Amino acid sequence: MSDREDLQAMLSETIQTGAITLASGRTTDFYFDGRLVTLDPRGLSLVSRLSFERLAGRCEAVGGPTSGADPIVAGIGLASHEAGSPLRTFFTRKEAKGHGMGRRIEGPPLNEGDRVFIVDDVATSGGSLLQSAQVVAEETGARVVGALVIVDRQEGAEEKLAEAGLILESLFRKADFI
Repeated sequence: MSDREDLQAMLSETIQTGAITLASGRTTDFYFDGRLVTLDPRGLSLVSRLSFERLAGRCEAVGGPTSGADPIVAGIGLASHEAGSPLRTFFTRKEAKGHGMGRRIEGPPLNEGDRVFIVDDVATSGGSLLQSAQVVAEETGARVVGALVIVDRQEGAEEKLAEAGLILESLFRKADFI
């Protein structure tokens, strides 16, 4: 079984259908709990390798919204290091920390002109991906070129990111499971 097939089988076990309310208040009929995969060692290994294969040579850094993206970002960073092409990694906060350095971006500094991909476990409307991209744009000279998620629910994120000039890529789409 290929890594992709192995990950798809693992993801299939975590998907729930039926009316489910999301954090945004929206209702969906397709729910994927990314943490059930990315906090499992085998799942994180598969996500990390497949994601790095997709991103290798296309960016200098990857990051995303805390906390859903945290294991994915760390895993891609490790996979890139093991492949001999290390990427810088970071995560973004919705608001600056109220203590310490008060940062909205945590991790090694991004450089002016760095190509960046925002990563997360799932895309629905694209709001959290765009929010992370905005933080990077406001606070660094890096250039967000796109986003990569494990699963695209196909509920408008691709179109919303395209309006902002960003591509959305996914390891899987809702159509792969339904």
